[in-house]
Amino acid sequence: MQYMLLIYAAESAEPVPGTPEFETLMQGYADFSEEVSKAGAFVAGDALLPKATATTVSVRDGKAITTDGPFAETKETLGGYYLLDCKDLDEALAYAAKIPSAAYGRVEVRPVMVFD
Repeated sequence: MQYMLLIYAAESAEPVPGTPEFETLMQGYADFSEEVSKAGAFVAGDALLPKATATTVSVRDGKAITTDGPFAETKETLGGYYLLDCKDLDEALAYAAKIPSAAYGRVEVRPVMVFD
């Protein structure tokens, strides 16, 4: 079964690029990506650019309305994702706990609905 692991954190909570802490974080992501790839669980995954680059689209009365930024006004924003093929929810949760940003924010795990 496929699971989407959605990585949320406050942009200000994680280490700043160029610092040794940031390098450690990035190495953690490289190690995690290698682990899920070797296990055959990796389907896809990417980081997202900062929330300042987001645009939200809604349609009201047939007209598209765009708003700068993410939909939710929260401190924690979606920063990236992994799509994994796991044997069950327990395996997906175990992988989610290994995502480095879980130490700074949260990882939401959701089963993917597959249409035949």
